Amino acid sequence: MNPASPPASDPVHPASDITVRPVISRKELKLFIRLPRLLYKECAGYMPPLDMEQNDLLDPKRNRIFRHASVRYFMAWRNGVAVGRISAVVDGKALEAWDEKIGWFGAFDALPEKSIVKALLDAAELWLRDQGMARMRGPVTLGYHGESGLMIEGQTEAPMIGTPWHPPELHSLIEAHGFETGRDLLTFKLDLTDDLDDRHIVPGALKPGQGKLGDVTVSHLSKKQITAQGEVLRSLYNDAWAGTYNFVPLQSYEMTGLIEQLKLVLRPEHYVQIDHAGEPAAMALMVPNIFDIVRDIDGAPSPLDWAKLGVRLLSHRFESARVILLGVSHKVRGTVLGALMPSLAIDELIRRRATLPYKSVELGWILDTNTPMLNLVKRLVPEPNKIHRIYEKEIDQTTH
Repeated sequence: MNPASPPASDPVHPASDITVRPVISRKELKLFIRLPRLLYKECAGYMPPLDMEQNDLLDPKRNRIFRHASVRYFMAWRNGVAVGRISAVVDGKALEAWDEKIGWFGAFDALPEKSIVKALLDAAELWLRDQGMARMRGPVTLGYHGESGLMIEGQTEAPMIGTPWHPPELHSLIEAHGFETGRDLLTFKLDLTDDLDDRHIVPGALKPGQGKLGDVTVSHLSKKQITAQGEVLRSLYNDAWAGTYNFVPLQSYEMTGLIEQLKLVLRPEHYVQIDHAGEPAAMALMVPNIFDIVRDIDGAPSPLDWAKLGVRLLSHRFESARVILLGVSHKVRGTVLGALMPSLAIDELIRRRATLPYKSVELGWILDTNTPMLNLVKRLVPEPNKIHRIYEKEIDQTTH
């Protein structure tokens, strides 16, 4: 359901001096999108993302999740000033994948006050209940392939593309409202130092195309065939993560939208595809960190700022990147070769540091229950630098 045109029957939820109202106009949607930078501008460690990036994530005209999901946006107000926001989402593809009536809440940003947090969560819960949901999970904005989790640790770490930021006080306020931890999502910062070669992660120094891996090959991203390779990536990604916690299959139109957003910054070195006997068996996709080139620019750039960004983008002045997709096909999962695939993919990305300007790469998010991947990553980085948490709660089915 388009948040720009909610029905007139949408309720108002008062809590103390807080009023929560649905977003009903393009003007309110614009404020909804830029609200975090107004709320957190004085917070240590916070850096506002570009409005353009958030528009792609939250505007119904740009995010293709609206093709299969019903979404409602709410903002909390006090004395005419917006003090918080939240989204409530019923994702049709998620309901198909899980066969459970679970709705998401997300885009969750607020001043860390009990009355504000309660009012926002109550509004999302009531709307999800009215859509027939039995349980709510989040924060997830707006779906599995967007931004996930509430930041628990890492507020003063360098910001990273696609990674939500929250003040440290918010998590206790969510937990006080009856939410329980679903999963923790862990991020590890891998510094691309010279000694990485001495800490080689591939057992036995095995190499694709050699010895026991003679029928294993590695390919790059081809910009000329990016759409076709995007479909290969989507199929492999969906196959690799099917059945895992909170996973929703990536749709073809979502992959097309992702490619359109990333086309300007993607290079052949950003994509690793590992084939076994001519068939895709594992993949990894890395994206440069947009925050590296906007540190001195406001979230809503001026024309001069846009010119600066253009120069920095064309010259690829990035210092860090994030691995956003990593997976292994079920065809080799559970085999010795399958166990090697994540090591091979990460090793290939590390070796490409010779042609990319990055000083560090973030690996995340990794589920706290993904023991094989955690064991692999912790050989290089013992502790996560950021932790995001997914919460869950049974929806109260009684009348509010």
